[in-house]
Amino acid sequence: MGRVHPALGGVRKIAVLRPNAVGDFVFALPALHALKHAYPEAELVLIGKAWHQAFLAGRPGPVDRVIEMPPVPGVGIPAQVPSAAASDQHAIAGFIERMRAERFDLALQMFGGGLYSNPFLLQCGARLTVGMRVPDAPGLDRWLPYREPVNRRLALLEIAGLAGAWPGSMLVPLPMPELALTESDRAKAAQVLPPRAGECLVILQPGATDPRRCWPAGRFAALGDMLVEQGAQVVINGTPAEAALVQAVAGAMRHRAVVLAGTSEHAGLDLGGLCGLLARAALVVSNDTGPLHLALALGVPSVGIFWLTNLLEGMPLRPSGLRAALAVRTRCPVCGQDNLAHRCAHDVSFVDEVSLEEVASLARAALAESVT
Repeated sequence: MGRVHPALGGVRKIAVLRPNAVGDFVFALPALHALKHAYPEAELVLIGKAWHQAFLAGRPGPVDRVIEMPPVPGVGIPAQVPSAAASDQHAIAGFIERMRAERFDLALQMFGGGLYSNPFLLQCGARLTVGMRVPDAPGLDRWLPYREPVNRRLALLEIAGLAGAWPGSMLVPLPMPELALTESDRAKAAQVLPPRAGECLVILQPGATDPRRCWPAGRFAALGDMLVEQGAQVVINGTPAEAALVQAVAGAMRHRAVVLAGTSEHAGLDLGGLCGLLARAALVVSNDTGPLHLALALGVPSVGIFWLTNLLEGMPLRPSGLRAALAVRTRCPVCGQDNLAHRCAHDVSFVDEVSLEEVASLARAALAESVT
Protein backbone atom coordinates (compact mmCIF):
# COMPACT_ATOMS: atom_id res chain seq x y z
CA MET A 1 0.00 0.00 0.00
CA GLY A 2 1.70 3.22 -1.16
CA ARG A 3 0.74 6.87 -1.13
CA VAL A 4 2.39 8.36 -4.24
CA HIS A 5 3.49 6.41 -7.30
CA PRO A 6 5.12 7.32 -10.61
CA ALA A 7 2.99 7.15 -13.73
CA LEU A 8 2.51 3.66 -15.11
CA GLY A 9 4.04 2.92 -18.51
CA GLY A 10 2.05 1.90 -21.56
CA VAL A 11 -1.32 3.19 -20.36
CA ARG A 12 -3.79 3.36 -23.24
CA LYS A 13 -7.11 3.10 -21.42
CA ILE A 14 -8.27 4.13 -17.92
CA ALA A 15 -11.55 3.25 -16.21
CA VAL A 16 -13.01 5.27 -13.34
CA LEU A 17 -15.90 3.75 -11.40
CA ARG A 18 -18.16 6.51 -10.01
CA PRO A 19 -21.87 5.86 -10.68
CA ASN A 20 -23.46 8.48 -8.44
CA ALA A 21 -25.02 11.94 -8.35
CA VAL A 22 -24.22 15.37 -9.79
CA GLY A 23 -22.37 16.78 -6.79
CA ASP A 24 -20.34 13.58 -6.50
CA PHE A 25 -19.27 13.93 -10.12
CA VAL A 26 -18.12 17.50 -9.50
CA PHE A 27 -16.11 16.29 -6.48
CA ALA A 28 -14.27 13.92 -8.83
CA LEU A 29 -13.34 16.58 -11.41
CA PRO A 30 -9.94 17.47 -9.88
CA ALA A 31 -8.96 13.78 -9.84
CA LEU A 32 -10.21 13.29 -13.41
CA HIS A 33 -8.23 16.31 -14.59
CA ALA A 34 -5.14 15.01 -12.76
CA LEU A 35 -5.48 11.62 -14.46
CA LYS A 36 -5.79 13.24 -17.88
CA HIS A 37 -2.78 15.45 -17.11
CA ALA A 38 -0.66 12.42 -16.15
CA TYR A 39 -1.86 10.27 -19.06
CA PRO A 40 -2.74 12.71 -21.88
CA GLU A 41 -2.71 10.04 -24.60
CA ALA A 42 -4.87 7.55 -22.72
CA GLU A 43 -8.63 7.24 -23.16
CA LEU A 44 -10.38 8.06 -19.88
CA VAL A 45 -13.61 6.11 -19.51
CA LEU A 46 -16.14 6.90 -16.77
CA ILE A 47 -18.24 3.95 -15.64
CA GLY A 48 -21.36 5.75 -14.55
CA LYS A 49 -25.08 6.29 -15.04
CA ALA A 50 -27.33 7.33 -17.89
CA TRP A 51 -27.23 10.97 -16.80
CA HIS A 52 -23.42 10.99 -17.06
CA GLN A 53 -23.69 9.75 -20.63
CA ALA A 54 -26.22 12.41 -21.61
CA PHE A 55 -24.46 15.25 -19.81
CA LEU A 56 -20.90 14.48 -20.94
CA ALA A 57 -21.65 13.58 -24.57
CA GLY A 58 -19.73 16.08 -26.71
CA ARG A 59 -18.56 18.04 -23.66
CA PRO A 60 -14.84 18.94 -23.65
CA GLY A 61 -13.05 17.77 -20.54
CA PRO A 62 -11.09 14.93 -19.04
CA VAL A 63 -13.73 12.24 -19.69
CA ASP A 64 -13.45 10.80 -23.20
CA ARG A 65 -16.27 8.28 -22.96
CA VAL A 66 -19.01 7.17 -20.57
CA ILE A 67 -20.13 3.56 -20.19
CA GLU A 68 -23.47 3.21 -18.45
CA MET A 69 -23.43 0.33 -15.99
CA PRO A 70 -26.47 -1.77 -15.05
CA PRO A 71 -27.92 -1.58 -11.53
CA VAL A 72 -25.61 -3.50 -9.17
CA PRO A 73 -26.50 -3.85 -5.47
CA GLY A 74 -24.09 -1.71 -3.46
CA VAL A 75 -22.72 -0.02 -6.60
CA GLY A 76 -25.16 2.65 -7.72
CA ILE A 77 -28.20 1.21 -5.94
CA PRO A 78 -28.62 0.36 -2.24
CA ALA A 79 -27.14 -2.96 -1.22
CA GLN A 80 -30.22 -3.68 0.93
CA VAL A 81 -32.49 -4.01 -2.12
CA PRO A 82 -32.96 -7.70 -2.90
CA SER A 83 -30.74 -8.44 -5.88
CA ALA A 84 -33.41 -10.44 -7.71
CA ALA A 85 -35.74 -7.43 -7.72
CA ALA A 86 -33.18 -4.68 -8.22
CA SER A 87 -30.75 -6.09 -10.73
CA ASP A 88 -30.49 -8.30 -13.76
CA GLN A 89 -27.75 -10.85 -13.08
CA HIS A 90 -27.50 -11.68 -16.78
CA ALA A 91 -27.01 -7.99 -17.59
CA ILE A 92 -24.35 -7.67 -14.88
CA ALA A 93 -22.46 -10.71 -16.16
CA GLY A 94 -22.61 -9.37 -19.71
CA PHE A 95 -21.39 -5.98 -18.57
CA ILE A 96 -18.40 -7.51 -16.78
CA GLU A 97 -17.49 -9.45 -19.91
CA ARG A 98 -17.70 -6.23 -21.88
CA MET A 99 -15.40 -4.50 -19.40
CA ARG A 100 -12.88 -7.34 -19.59
CA ALA A 101 -12.91 -7.01 -23.37
CA GLU A 102 -12.02 -3.30 -23.01
CA ARG A 103 -8.62 -4.40 -21.59
CA PHE A 104 -8.20 -1.44 -19.23
CA ASP A 105 -4.66 -0.66 -18.11
CA LEU A 106 -5.82 1.26 -15.02
CA ALA A 107 -9.09 0.98 -13.12
CA LEU A 108 -9.86 3.34 -10.24
CA GLN A 109 -12.57 2.68 -7.67
CA MET A 110 -13.98 6.09 -6.68
CA PHE A 111 -17.19 4.82 -5.11
CA GLY A 112 -16.89 4.62 -1.34
CA GLY A 113 -15.22 2.09 0.91
CA GLY A 114 -15.12 -0.78 -1.54
CA LEU A 115 -17.20 -3.41 0.23
CA TYR A 116 -19.24 -3.91 -2.95
CA SER A 117 -17.39 -1.77 -5.48
CA ASN A 118 -13.96 -3.38 -5.06
CA PRO A 119 -15.15 -6.92 -5.94
CA PHE A 120 -17.05 -5.45 -8.89
CA LEU A 121 -13.98 -3.55 -10.14
CA LEU A 122 -11.68 -6.56 -9.71
CA GLN A 123 -13.89 -8.59 -12.05
CA CYS A 124 -13.27 -6.08 -14.84
CA GLY A 125 -9.71 -7.41 -15.33
CA ALA A 126 -7.65 -4.20 -15.42
CA ARG A 127 -3.86 -4.43 -15.36
CA LEU A 128 -3.72 -2.29 -12.19
CA THR A 129 -6.55 -1.49 -9.75
CA VAL A 130 -6.49 1.31 -7.20
CA GLY A 131 -8.97 2.76 -4.71
CA MET A 132 -10.02 2.86 -1.07
CA ARG A 133 -11.23 0.18 1.28
CA VAL A 134 -12.88 -0.26 4.63
CA PRO A 135 -11.32 -3.01 6.80
CA ASP A 136 -13.65 -5.78 5.59
CA ALA A 137 -13.51 -4.86 1.89
CA PRO A 138 -11.29 -6.73 -0.57
CA GLY A 139 -7.98 -5.04 -1.29
CA LEU A 140 -6.98 -3.72 -4.68
CA ASP A 141 -3.45 -3.65 -6.14
CA ARG A 142 -2.94 -0.27 -4.49
CA TRP A 143 -5.30 1.03 -1.86
CA LEU A 144 -5.83 3.56 0.91
CA PRO A 145 -7.97 3.22 4.03
CA TYR A 146 -11.42 4.77 3.63
CA ARG A 147 -12.05 7.70 5.98
CA GLU A 148 -14.96 9.99 6.71
CA PRO A 149 -15.60 12.79 7.09
CA VAL A 150 -12.95 14.07 4.68
CA ASN A 151 -12.76 16.56 1.84
CA ARG A 152 -14.06 14.42 -1.00
CA ARG A 153 -12.09 16.19 -3.72
CA LEU A 154 -8.82 15.67 -1.86
CA ALA A 155 -9.68 12.03 -1.09
CA LEU A 156 -10.31 11.32 -4.76
CA LEU A 157 -7.11 13.13 -5.73
CA GLU A 158 -5.28 10.83 -3.34
CA ILE A 159 -6.73 7.84 -5.19
CA ALA A 160 -5.49 9.37 -8.45
CA GLY A 161 -2.08 9.65 -6.78
CA LEU A 162 -2.02 5.89 -6.34
CA ALA A 163 -2.24 5.69 -10.12
CA GLY A 164 0.66 8.11 -10.60
CA ALA A 165 -1.55 11.10 -11.30
CA TRP A 166 -0.71 13.45 -8.46
CA PRO A 167 1.63 16.13 -9.86
CA GLY A 168 3.94 18.29 -7.74
CA SER A 169 1.16 20.85 -7.43
CA MET A 170 -2.31 19.30 -7.53
CA LEU A 171 -3.76 22.53 -8.97
CA VAL A 172 -1.51 22.43 -12.05
CA PRO A 173 -3.92 20.34 -14.17
CA LEU A 174 -7.07 21.92 -12.70
CA PRO A 175 -8.49 24.50 -15.10
CA MET A 176 -10.92 27.24 -14.20
CA PRO A 177 -13.66 26.71 -14.91
CA GLU A 178 -13.27 23.05 -13.99
CA LEU A 179 -16.34 22.15 -16.04
CA ALA A 180 -16.57 23.08 -19.71
CA LEU A 181 -19.63 24.97 -20.92
CA THR A 182 -20.96 24.23 -24.42
CA GLU A 183 -22.87 26.26 -26.95
CA SER A 184 -25.72 23.82 -26.50
CA ASP A 185 -25.82 24.65 -22.78
CA ARG A 186 -26.07 28.36 -23.56
CA ALA A 187 -28.72 27.85 -26.22
CA LYS A 188 -30.91 25.73 -23.94
CA ALA A 189 -30.69 28.33 -21.17
CA ALA A 190 -31.49 31.15 -23.59
CA GLN A 191 -34.54 29.27 -24.87
CA VAL A 192 -35.93 28.99 -21.34
CA LEU A 193 -34.87 32.45 -20.16
CA PRO A 194 -33.70 34.82 -22.91
CA PRO A 195 -30.69 36.89 -21.79
CA ARG A 196 -31.14 40.60 -21.26
CA ALA A 197 -28.54 43.34 -21.47
CA GLY A 198 -27.21 44.16 -18.02
CA GLU A 199 -29.06 41.30 -16.36
CA CYS A 200 -28.22 40.45 -12.76
CA LEU A 201 -29.42 36.88 -12.29
CA VAL A 202 -29.48 35.36 -8.83
CA ILE A 203 -30.39 31.68 -8.70
CA LEU A 204 -31.90 30.27 -5.52
CA GLN A 205 -31.73 26.50 -4.94
CA PRO A 206 -34.01 25.67 -1.98
CA GLY A 207 -33.99 21.87 -2.31
CA ALA A 208 -31.57 19.06 -1.47
CA THR A 209 -31.72 15.28 -1.51
CA ASP A 210 -31.40 15.21 2.29
CA PRO A 211 -34.14 17.29 4.00
CA ARG A 212 -31.78 17.92 6.92
CA ARG A 213 -29.69 20.11 4.59
CA CYS A 214 -32.65 22.32 3.56
CA TRP A 215 -32.80 25.92 4.78
CA PRO A 216 -36.43 26.99 5.45
CA ALA A 217 -38.45 27.97 2.38
CA GLY A 218 -39.71 31.14 4.07
CA ARG A 219 -36.17 32.41 4.47
CA PHE A 220 -35.37 31.71 0.82
CA ALA A 221 -38.48 33.74 -0.05
CA ALA A 222 -37.48 36.66 2.18
CA LEU A 223 -33.97 36.59 0.73
CA GLY A 224 -35.43 36.57 -2.78
CA ASP A 225 -37.47 39.70 -2.03
CA MET A 226 -34.38 41.47 -0.66
CA LEU A 227 -32.42 40.62 -3.79
CA VAL A 228 -35.19 41.77 -6.15
CA GLU A 229 -35.30 45.08 -4.27
CA GLN A 230 -31.57 45.41 -4.89
CA GLY A 231 -32.09 45.03 -8.66
CA ALA A 232 -31.60 41.30 -9.17
CA GLN A 233 -33.73 39.02 -11.30
CA VAL A 234 -34.39 36.06 -9.04
CA VAL A 235 -34.66 32.54 -10.45
CA ILE A 236 -35.83 29.68 -8.20
CA ASN A 237 -34.59 26.32 -9.42
CA GLY A 238 -35.46 22.76 -8.48
CA THR A 239 -35.90 19.25 -9.78
CA PRO A 240 -39.35 17.95 -10.73
CA ALA A 241 -39.52 16.29 -7.30
CA GLU A 242 -38.89 19.70 -5.72
CA ALA A 243 -41.59 21.52 -7.68
CA ALA A 244 -43.85 22.01 -4.66
CA LEU A 245 -40.97 23.46 -2.65
CA VAL A 246 -39.98 25.81 -5.48
CA GLN A 247 -43.58 26.96 -5.84
CA ALA A 248 -43.82 27.48 -2.06
CA VAL A 249 -40.79 29.80 -2.14
CA ALA A 250 -42.17 31.73 -5.11
CA GLY A 251 -45.63 31.91 -3.53
CA ALA A 252 -44.24 33.38 -0.32
CA MET A 253 -42.40 36.16 -2.15
CA ARG A 254 -43.93 39.63 -2.55
CA HIS A 255 -42.05 40.15 -5.81
CA ARG A 256 -42.17 38.05 -8.95
CA ALA A 257 -39.50 35.40 -9.48
CA VAL A 258 -38.82 33.06 -12.39
CA VAL A 259 -39.76 29.52 -11.40
CA LEU A 260 -37.76 26.61 -12.83
CA ALA A 261 -39.14 23.24 -11.76
CA GLY A 262 -40.87 20.23 -13.22
CA THR A 263 -44.39 21.71 -13.17
CA SER A 264 -43.56 25.31 -14.07
CA GLU A 265 -43.97 27.19 -17.33
CA HIS A 266 -40.21 26.75 -17.74
CA ALA A 267 -40.18 22.96 -17.35
CA GLY A 268 -37.69 21.05 -19.46
CA LEU A 269 -34.35 22.66 -18.53
CA ASP A 270 -31.93 19.74 -18.51
CA LEU A 271 -28.59 19.59 -16.70
CA GLY A 272 -26.69 21.16 -19.58
CA GLY A 273 -29.25 23.97 -19.81
CA LEU A 274 -28.95 24.51 -16.08
CA CYS A 275 -25.19 24.91 -16.51
CA GLY A 276 -25.86 27.48 -19.24
CA LEU A 277 -28.08 29.43 -16.86
CA LEU A 278 -25.72 29.07 -13.90
CA ALA A 279 -22.90 30.49 -16.01
CA ARG A 280 -24.96 33.66 -16.59
CA ALA A 281 -25.66 34.13 -12.88
CA ALA A 282 -24.12 36.88 -10.82
CA LEU A 283 -24.75 34.73 -7.74
CA VAL A 284 -26.08 31.34 -6.66
CA VAL A 285 -27.55 30.85 -3.17
CA SER A 286 -28.06 27.20 -2.41
CA ASN A 287 -28.26 24.39 0.07
CA ASP A 288 -25.49 21.79 -0.16
CA THR A 289 -26.66 20.07 -3.34
CA GLY A 290 -25.58 19.32 -6.91
CA PRO A 291 -26.34 22.70 -8.57
CA LEU A 292 -24.24 24.51 -5.95
CA HIS A 293 -21.24 22.36 -6.84
CA LEU A 294 -21.90 22.80 -10.57
CA ALA A 295 -21.88 26.56 -10.02
CA LEU A 296 -18.57 26.37 -8.16
CA ALA A 297 -17.07 24.22 -10.94
CA LEU A 298 -18.22 26.86 -13.45
CA GLY A 299 -16.61 29.65 -11.42
CA VAL A 300 -19.91 31.29 -10.38
CA PRO A 301 -19.85 33.24 -7.07
CA SER A 302 -21.91 31.23 -4.59
CA VAL A 303 -23.34 31.31 -1.09
CA GLY A 304 -23.71 27.80 0.30
CA ILE A 305 -25.71 26.82 3.36
CA PHE A 306 -24.01 23.82 4.98
CA TRP A 307 -24.54 21.44 7.82
CA LEU A 308 -21.30 20.89 9.77
CA THR A 309 -19.33 18.01 8.18
CA ASN A 310 -20.90 18.65 4.76
CA LEU A 311 -18.77 21.79 4.46
CA LEU A 312 -15.63 19.78 5.14
CA GLU A 313 -16.67 17.19 2.56
CA GLY A 314 -17.81 19.68 -0.09
CA MET A 315 -15.29 22.53 0.20
CA PRO A 316 -13.88 23.28 -3.27
CA LEU A 317 -10.12 23.29 -3.83
CA ARG A 318 -10.42 26.94 -4.82
CA PRO A 319 -12.51 28.22 -1.91
CA SER A 320 -12.51 31.90 -2.92
CA GLY A 321 -15.70 31.47 -4.95
CA LEU A 322 -17.70 30.16 -1.99
CA ARG A 323 -19.12 32.03 0.95
CA ALA A 324 -20.37 29.48 3.45
CA ALA A 325 -23.04 29.76 6.11
CA LEU A 326 -22.52 26.94 8.59
CA ALA A 327 -24.92 25.22 10.98
CA VAL A 328 -23.26 23.26 13.79
CA ARG A 329 -26.26 21.45 15.28
CA THR A 330 -25.65 17.71 15.62
CA ARG A 331 -28.69 16.57 17.62
CA CYS A 332 -32.13 16.14 16.08
CA PRO A 333 -34.53 18.82 17.35
CA VAL A 334 -37.29 16.20 17.52
CA CYS A 335 -35.71 13.20 19.27
CA GLY A 336 -32.38 14.55 20.46
CA GLN A 337 -30.31 11.83 18.76
CA ASP A 338 -26.83 12.81 17.60
CA ASN A 339 -26.78 12.49 13.80
CA LEU A 340 -23.04 12.56 13.22
CA ALA A 341 -22.54 8.80 13.30
CA HIS A 342 -26.11 7.54 12.80
CA ARG A 343 -29.08 9.19 11.12
CA CYS A 344 -32.35 9.29 13.02
CA ALA A 345 -35.73 8.86 11.34
CA HIS A 346 -36.73 12.55 11.36
CA ASP A 347 -36.56 14.69 8.21
CA VAL A 348 -36.16 18.03 9.94
CA SER A 349 -33.82 20.83 8.96
CA PHE A 350 -30.47 20.85 10.71
CA VAL A 351 -29.54 24.19 9.10
CA ASP A 352 -32.48 26.30 10.28
CA GLU A 353 -30.21 27.94 12.88
CA VAL A 354 -28.57 29.83 9.98
CA SER A 355 -30.18 33.27 10.07
CA LEU A 356 -31.64 35.25 7.21
CA GLU A 357 -29.37 38.13 8.18
CA GLU A 358 -26.24 35.99 7.82
CA VAL A 359 -27.14 34.67 4.37
CA ALA A 360 -28.30 38.10 3.18
CA SER A 361 -25.02 39.65 4.32
CA LEU A 362 -23.01 36.99 2.48
CA ALA A 363 -25.15 37.44 -0.65
CA ARG A 364 -24.73 41.23 -0.64
CA ALA A 365 -20.96 40.90 -0.25
CA ALA A 366 -20.75 38.36 -3.07
CA LEU A 367 -22.85 40.54 -5.40
CA ALA A 368 -20.81 43.64 -4.61
CA GLU A 369 -17.61 41.75 -5.41
CA SER A 370 -18.97 40.23 -8.62
CA VAL A 371 -19.86 43.61 -10.15
CA THR A 372 -16.57 45.33 -9.29
